[in-house]
This record gives sequence, C-alpha cells and structure tokens, in this order.
Amino acid sequence: MSALTYDVVVIGSGPGGYIAAARAGALGLKVAVVEKDKLLGGTCLHRGCIPTKALLHAADVVSEIKEAARIGVTVEGVKVEWDKLLGHKRQVVSSNAGGVTHLMKTRKVDVIAGFGRVDFSGGKRRVIVKDADGKESTVDTHNVILAVGSKPRELPFAKFDGERIMSSDHILDIDRIPGSLAILGGGVIGIEFASLFARLGTKVTVLEMLPRIVAPADPDSSKLLGDELNKQGCDIKVNVKVTAVERKGNEVFTSYQNADGTQATLTTEYILISVGRPPLTQGIGLESTKAQTDKGGFVVVDGMMQSGEPGLYAIGDCVNTPWLAHVASAEGMIAVEHIAHTMGKGAKPAALNYDHTPSCVYSEPPMAWSGLTEEEARKRGYDVKVTKFDFAKNAKAAILLKKKGFVKFIVDAKYGEILGCHIIGPQATDLLAEPALAISAELPIEELARTVHAHPTLYEAIWEAASIAAGRAAHG
Repeated sequence: MSALTYDVVVIGSGPGGYIAAARAGALGLKVAVVEKDKLLGGTCLHRGCIPTKALLHAADVVSEIKEAARIGVTVEGVKVEWDKLLGHKRQVVSSNAGGVTHLMKTRKVDVIAGFGRVDFSGGKRRVIVKDADGKESTVDTHNVILAVGSKPRELPFAKFDGERIMSSDHILDIDRIPGSLAILGGGVIGIEFASLFARLGTKVTVLEMLPRIVAPADPDSSKLLGDELNKQGCDIKVNVKVTAVERKGNEVFTSYQNADGTQATLTTEYILISVGRPPLTQGIGLESTKAQTDKGGFVVVDGMMQSGEPGLYAIGDCVNTPWLAHVASAEGMIAVEHIAHTMGKGAKPAALNYDHTPSCVYSEPPMAWSGLTEEEARKRGYDVKVTKFDFAKNAKAAILLKKKGFVKFIVDAKYGEILGCHIIGPQATDLLAEPALAISAELPIEELARTVHAHPTLYEAIWEAASIAAGRAAHG
C-alpha cells in the first residue's frame, strides 16, 4: 500500500456516512469520506428528510392560520408564494450542508470528491475514485464503509420525465403548486407529499395497492390518518392496481384496477411515483469482494454491519434494514466502533435492535411509533394488553385545537414489558422520544406510569395511556 493508508474510507456522506466518518475521527482513526455530489449530506439532506420537512412546515403554518379564527384570531389575505417557499427550502438545505462540512473539518476527516468504488482484488483493500473529469485515483485503506444510499424506484410503465411523471427528487423542485396530483404509493413518502399539497390546495389522489396506507404502522393510526387526509381534500384509494401511466401534453392519464376488477382512469396535471427505493449497489466494485447481495440488491451484513468480506461494511439504504436516516446513523456508529474494537480501541458495540427504532410520518396529523404493533406482538406469542388514551381528553390538545389522535401502548400482560408505542396526533414525532427510550431501556410500563408529567402538556397523554396499562389510571 501507499505511504498514506486510511483506517477507514466511507463511501457516501449521507446521515449514515458522515456520522460514521465523524465518529471515526472522534475515535482517533485516520478517515476519509468519498462523495460524488457537490455538497455533503446525501439524499436525506438534499432530496429527502430536510427539504420535505421544510415544505411541510409551510403547510403546517397554513393549517394553523386556517384554524386561528376558532380561537378569535382572524387572518385575511393568506397567500402561499411557492418560489419563496422553495427559497426557504434551499436555504435550510444549504445551511445544514455547511454544518456537515464543518463537522468533517472539526473531526479531521479528509473529503474526497468523486464516485467511489471498492477494489479488494489481489488481497488489497482500496477505493478507486473517479472525479468529475473522469480521472481516477486510488485510496488505500484497511476498512471501507459503504454508505451509498438508494434512489427512487422507476416503474417500466411509468418512466420519469421529471416534468409531469415525477419522482420524489423531481417534485421537490416543481415550479408551482399543482392543481391536481396523483400519487402512486401510500407509504411514508407518498403520504407526506399528499399531506403537503392537499393543504396547499392541490386536488390529491393517492393510489395504494395494499388495504391501507402506511402499512407498517398501527392499523388504527393508519385509519385515522386516512380519514383526516380525506377531510383535507385527499382522495385515498386502496386495494387498487395501477396498470398504465401515459402523458399527453400537460396531462397524465393513470389507469388502474379496483379490488372488484373494475377499470378506471384518473386524469391529473402531475403524478408522483412513490413505490420504494432500490439500493445504489451497482457499479461500486462488489464483484471484487466476497460480499453478498440479496435479490433486491442490498448488501448482506451481520449485526456489526460487516459484509461477507472482512473489512467491508455497509450501512443505511444499501442494506435491507429500515430505510431511515436515524437508522443509518446508528448503523454507521456500530460499524465504526466495531472497526475501532478490532484495532484495540474500545469495546465491541452492541448490535442494533431494529424492533426499537422509531418511525415517523410528518403528515397532519403526524404519526410515530416504536416497537411492535398488536398484530406483530401476538404473532410472536405474547399475551398482549392494549391501552389507548385519546388526545380529545388532553387539556393541551384542546388548547391547540388538535384533539384528533391517541397514544397507544402494546404491553406484555404478564411482565409489563412495553412491546410497542404508537402515537398519532399533535407533535407525535417529538412525543415518541419518552416511550422510545423506555422501550430501548426495557423499562416496565409501571415506570412510565409512576413518572410525574407536567400539566398541561401533550405528553401527559403518554402518562395517561401508561397508567391505564399499569392499573393506575386517573381517567378511564
């Protein structure tokens, strides 16, 4: 190897990659991150989590203004200036990208611009980097972490044109608020865009092939969210199969089959295809390694995020674990700490318990959960106790005019173990923090019930639901 050999090279600077690189730097490892985009931050920062939430915040503000008259605050002449909203989104993204760059500097991480691929042939461990001009260079390393991410899935009968047939990447830069929009896919991404545009005045139709939207979530939560989205102007169609998408001028015609076999065609200005994200594992040199991929193209790893090739790790969307930014970050920490452990620096990390990882939907109302659903718990043989407390009984929710929703606990009836917590309602994505910690720490439901919660707060609903489960309920 050359004189300069890195302890670890991370390919990709998304929330998995840059957190892994920063942790490696903090542990005193010699580390570099390779990034093909102009700015650091990956899909989450530039085409996912951050820009979508910046836009969704605007929709939240519009919703608040519309409700304000109910408490005596009348606002007239409300206007959404889409170009300025896009400017706000870009500013937020740019600021965060600068923060990632600064973090790399403070952690002494070398940033190498270009497309990286691994080369483990001939007993060597290295990364080949091709820059924007096509020039290749070789980086020697003892370990590689693949954090290459994923991309929107394109359907054979609905090829992206970036103008009317759009991916989630394209629609983030759409030049105006659509008059009408079809969304193919009722998962988290599709539903967040539905919630965004419906509240900004778009006629939104969601086409979902499964019996309900956001299928991994608690069924009661999914039903309530669907009902509320319909009230906001969405038309959610489930149990449908889309068979064709055709653009004619400035219109898109979407043909689909209903559950009863009848055929229908939907005409809209735009369509968003939101049906999953395949991994970007093609062309990254895996053939030079012993690493295996599954039928979906995801790298197969163990609990330490190491592939079948020693010294080659994979994290985030390129492995078949929950495709969430915070999961990628946690996996990156595990991979780096395992590398450090093999070098005699620190203890071996614990594998991630994916049952405990939180999931969030930033819709209106928002939805969040950690742990098992009731159905999953019963399938695993638990004697399940289910308790629920409605926000309609919560004083702070009444003050905020946000009484729709609930906190639900799934509890082991015998031992009081918290198997899952599901929240839909005001600030659900933030309220999940306390029960998520309790689940991760394996605290019994009794501990939450005995913890004093401030009044009046939204998080009293967590205490109420926990108290019911623990047999200590003040309210029914």
